[in-house]
Amino acid sequence: MTRSNRLVAVFALASLTSHASLSLASAPGSADAPQPSVWQHRQANFTYLGITSRYTCDGLEDKVRDILRYFGARDGMKIDVQGCPRGPTSLSLSAWVTMQFDTLAAAASDAPATDLVQGQWTPVRLSAQRPYFMGEGDCELIDAMRKSLTQNFSLRALAYNARCTPHAESLLDFRVEAEVLKATKGHAGAG
Repeated sequence: MTRSNRLVAVFALASLTSHASLSLASAPGSADAPQPSVWQHRQANFTYLGITSRYTCDGLEDKVRDILRYFGARDGMKIDVQGCPRGPTSLSLSAWVTMQFDTLAAAASDAPATDLVQGQWTPVRLSAQRPYFMGEGDCELIDAMRKSLTQNFSLRALAYNARCTPHAESLLDFRVEAEVLKATKGHAGAG
């Protein structure tokens, strides 16, 4: 093969490779179509017992709100944290958390059109330092919230891992990955 033939072959291969990459990225079915969904009201509670990490009641409320919002809960949620003996800004090793919030569920075929919201299966990943509001010391909280998250959100392909070591923090202590049914833009308003 001559040098010019090799160059032509290399350029042809490069062209085919870039064309194949573009085709895969825009292939139908690479992202799910919007799914008709409805908001469902949820009530949940859990007890936080921190051996490694302490929170103020106000700080724990903010962290729980951030996590619920990240998973697609609608604005307007109510979170109440009790158990800080010296007030909501004092640190505590234990607290009782009650939550009221709305999450999306797939709509039944006979759901009234006025109740329908467009939802989208969206990948989420929760780990130390991802998203920005999570930290290495949040493992015990993620472990305590397991039931609240897995039973109140529409999830698929769930991998939930929380291996908390008392009195130690690590980037690898917890990881939650899933696809969650979230409202598309314009449908995530306050309840």
